[in-house]
Amino acid sequence: MPTWKEGDRVRIVARPVTDEDRKKNQYFEHMGGLIGTIQNVYEGEIAVKVDKNSLSKVSRDIHKGATERLRERFLASGISEEQKKLLTADELNFDVHYMLLVLAKDLETA
Repeated sequence: MPTWKEGDRVRIVARPVTDEDRKKNQYFEHMGGLIGTIQNVYEGEIAVKVDKNSLSKVSRDIHKGATERLRERFLASGISEEQKKLLTADELNFDVHYMLLVLAKDLETA
């Protein structure tokens, strides 16, 4: 098994979901085949920032909707108009990462 490190490009292996996966909520069918970059390596689990273009259309649409709701919530959170004017366009249109915690055994080199 490879030794994973931050910055490695990986693919989540596609495999059947086991009863153990269901009990521990550690692997779901929609995760198989997703490609991303390792952001952090923990004891037994690895944080993968998933490339949004590797998501299915349904997952991509859900993620897009969640991002839009977060932006709206941020703007409605009580930030003053003066503070809003100080924010750049990039800050106002922030992007939300799609992160997954994955077991090391469920990764392969992309």
